[in-house]
Amino acid sequence: MQAGIVVGRVWATQEYESLKGKKLLLVLPTTWDKKIKSNDPIVMVDTVGAGAGEFIFYVSSREAAVACGGNSLKDTPPVDAAIVGIIDGINLTEEL
Repeated sequence: MQAGIVVGRVWATQEYESLKGKKLLLVLPTTWDKKIKSNDPIVMVDTVGAGAGEFIFYVSSREAAVACGGNSLKDTPPVDAAIVGIIDGINLTEEL
């Protein structure tokens, strides 16, 4: 899992059938102490109801498709990243 901050939303008039009804958000990847790693946002499927400005954690690759559900290959969306949690707080120790 990785951390990020939601910075926007994506709308599409045409989309893959199994993505219909799913919210797509733009996320900037961050470190766990909220330092931005890249200024290039990633489009992610929201599975938890995240909103603008929220600190989230996400999964990528195959785990992202699994997080979006589906019972077969046909109804599993072809996604690279999915938001799977909204972070309320983090306790980092000095000894990393």
